[in-house]
Amino acid sequence: MDRLFLGLLAWSVSVAVQAAQPAADAVALKQHVRVLASDAYEGRAPASEGERKTVDYLARQFAEAGLQPGGDHGGWTQAVTLVRTQVRGTPSATLTAGGATRALVNGQDVTLQSLAPVAKVELKNAPLVFVGYGVHAPERGWDDYKGVDLRGKIAVVLINDPDFETPQPGKFDGKAMTYYGRWTYKYEELARQGAAGVLIVHETAPAAYGWATVQSSGTSPLFDIPRADAARYHTLLRGWMQGALAQDIFKSAGLDLAAEKRKAQTPQFRPLTLGDARLSVVFKVKRDEVVSHNVVAKLPGSEAPQESVIYSAHWDAYGTGKPDARGDAIRHGAVDNATGVAAVLELARMAKAAGPARRTQLFIALTAEEKGLLGASYYAAHPLMPLETTAAVINVEMFSPDGPTRDIASWGRGRVSLEGDLAQAAKAQGKAYTPDPNLEAGFFYRADHFAFAQKGVPALTAGAGLDMVEGGVARGKQLRETYFANCYHQPCDAFAETWDTRGQAQDVDILYALGRGIAEGRQWPHWEQDSEFRAAREASAQRRR
Repeated sequence: MDRLFLGLLAWSVSVAVQAAQPAADAVALKQHVRVLASDAYEGRAPASEGERKTVDYLARQFAEAGLQPGGDHGGWTQAVTLVRTQVRGTPSATLTAGGATRALVNGQDVTLQSLAPVAKVELKNAPLVFVGYGVHAPERGWDDYKGVDLRGKIAVVLINDPDFETPQPGKFDGKAMTYYGRWTYKYEELARQGAAGVLIVHETAPAAYGWATVQSSGTSPLFDIPRADAARYHTLLRGWMQGALAQDIFKSAGLDLAAEKRKAQTPQFRPLTLGDARLSVVFKVKRDEVVSHNVVAKLPGSEAPQESVIYSAHWDAYGTGKPDARGDAIRHGAVDNATGVAAVLELARMAKAAGPARRTQLFIALTAEEKGLLGASYYAAHPLMPLETTAAVINVEMFSPDGPTRDIASWGRGRVSLEGDLAQAAKAQGKAYTPDPNLEAGFFYRADHFAFAQKGVPALTAGAGLDMVEGGVARGKQLRETYFANCYHQPCDAFAETWDTRGQAQDVDILYALGRGIAEGRQWPHWEQDSEFRAAREASAQRRR
């Protein structure tokens, strides 16, 4: 009888806890996006008036929810010093190939940028060298460089991994993009290889976005963290070129781009000088240091306040740019990522309503994600609570405005126990968990959780599922593809009163249950045996009980 009583008591407590979980408010989620994506916030660019309004709004919302400031010196923010680089005027670019000379239009044929510590970029008749996918990965038996001397030369490099278009998976996980496929890696590696410049060949499928996205981001100010070795870390010139332009350059050298790409998909590939192709580029650069901000709120733990769980989302978007066909120049960033910030605000309200958990809960709105995960990288390098005792990072990106789904997803193949935990949390609330359906886009390396993962902290980014309650997977895929083709980083990523945020509320409920379970528990989420981040976490094992 006693055992039966205790079992019934345990069941009753479990039901009571579930019943007591605060519910996410779909109306509040909608209102947060309505404000943050409004014209008044000017696209929420770092170090702008839009940032000031954004930071003020977030701090006010956290305060009204009853949380404590978690930033520097007892305030709501963590200062993030950034180097801002802007092209001054219109770049001049002239291509000579096959005996003919043509002017290239910045933003149309190419996008030209620089993060090098210079006031002027000038390259005259720099040879173009094709370096395939630009990968140097000894652990995979791969080297696209083979000792080539790239000094004074501009490397032409393909986006994504060598496996992306091959019929069978090879050394790069098939269609699932690795970090070697990311444009950030291409720039970093070619700086290590000594190239004067880098031009990435744009193709929509392997890039996972169209030229309009490259154009909007490529003609915006660049940001970086201050670096004593910036001249070594960055090539003098960086940018993208249209796929059609690349085809013309290869053709002028008597080459076929498609055939050379196939060669680049093998480890035998060797760098190739593109005939007599030469590029001359001149533009001025304005560099200055600015201070942006992460916004941090805290709910201290009741028993283990030195241990923490982080909920995060990036608040920044792309500010203003070239007007679209309707004359709208503001890139509002409604889906990407006002929806994520709204979720973190709502998670904070729910956590406060439920009262303190055993572990401290941090709610962080991160800056400069669109500029290379810089706010997250800064926090990871200057944590406000020790990373060794940060149990998990639950990052939120791009929730759907189109109504409820039958599932919730995470980004990339993380090989982390949190993916199983998310699946259980979803199942408990009647939904399924769907692993990333678009691994070839490399989203695992494109969200703020990656900066924490590199430091060993178990982390994932959660996003909307595709199985729509109304329309199923087919409708979900169609909506997703339309968004990325037309509105990603564009002015039309805007709020509309027709948004249906019921699905967002359901997803926030799942993330609340996931985070609360970790915050109340004594277990430590972990990387799986084959994860590249496991060793970094194990190095600090003695700090965790």
